[in-house]
Amino acid sequence: MRNNYLDFLAKICYNITIKRINGEKMEKQLGKIQDVYFGIGGYQDCCIGIYFTLGGTGWGVNDSKTTWDPNLIKWTKTCKWTEQDRSKSYDEIIRYISDLLKKAKVKTIQELKGIPIEGIFEDFKLISWRILEEVL
Repeated sequence: MRNNYLDFLAKICYNITIKRINGEKMEKQLGKIQDVYFGIGGYQDCCIGIYFTLGGTGWGVNDSKTTWDPNLIKWTKTCKWTEQDRSKSYDEIIRYISDLLKKAKVKTIQELKGIPIEGIFEDFKLISWRILEEVL
């Protein structure tokens, strides 16, 4: 019942038809990276990483790839992660940024602004997104 209601709302309010992808109710939306920055933010402004505002006609969403900032969150014995885990997260974030820059054919994070993307949503929740390399 809930999915039928969401389908109805999507069609009436946003002129979107939700399709099944791999058996799940998902939709693809085209848009752009509207804003991007590297810095402090996230949960209680205690994370460091890359932050995105993605959007298109009738939709917008934020996304990020972050980890705890070592100057704001110190490791203690009660943490459920180690400094090695944090270092691994740094590595993943930098490799992620490197991949984005390569796919977008740019050299700086600021140049990602305006790059076309495809977002995949399930029940209006962003599941994943990618740079549309084929149109660059």
